[in-house]
Amino acid sequence: MAKLYFYFASMNAGKSSTLLQTAFNYGERGMKVSLWTAALDDRPGFGAISSRIGLASDANRFEQQTDIAAHVLAEHAETPLACVLVDEAQFLTPDQVWQLAKLADEAGIPVLCYGLRTDFQGELFPGSATLLGIADKLVEMKAVCDCGRKATMNLRVDENGKAVSEGAQTEIGGNDRYVAMCRKHFSQALGQ
Repeated sequence: MAKLYFYFASMNAGKSSTLLQTAFNYGERGMKVSLWTAALDDRPGFGAISSRIGLASDANRFEQQTDIAAHVLAEHAETPLACVLVDEAQFLTPDQVWQLAKLADEAGIPVLCYGLRTDFQGELFPGSATLLGIADKLVEMKAVCDCGRKATMNLRVDENGKAVSEGAQTEIGGNDRYVAMCRKHFSQALGQ
């Protein structure tokens, strides 16, 4: 039976590189996968899915109104898919997460989602909340805080490296805007 998986972590835990390695492994066996990522990240020089260690691959891009299931089922009708791989899964809408669950349940296609659990304020993203609620398998990936403890939080920083505690939930950026931290150091940085 196909399952819906959610691999979650803070920034810099290797989610995208693990996803790309998974796609490569399927491809080596002659199996086709469907790659997806959020259309939000339109920074120049970024592949549709790219990792900090230099791996990249083109992918389908989803927006809030994208019917992912319809696109995947059309792909699957042309050439059977071994699985669906979704990067930046925190940006999925709850409806899109349910679409992915139906792909696993009704079409028999395994779906592996990779994303952040929480935002820079420690709040769940809607897509992550739904995945945490309905995924068949939850897998926490590990990142490391400067102190050596497990990093579970994403601290947003300004251009001077100072902690930011207010703003829109989504702001695209990499190591220049976010620092993975343990909860203790995250709270200290925000003065909590």
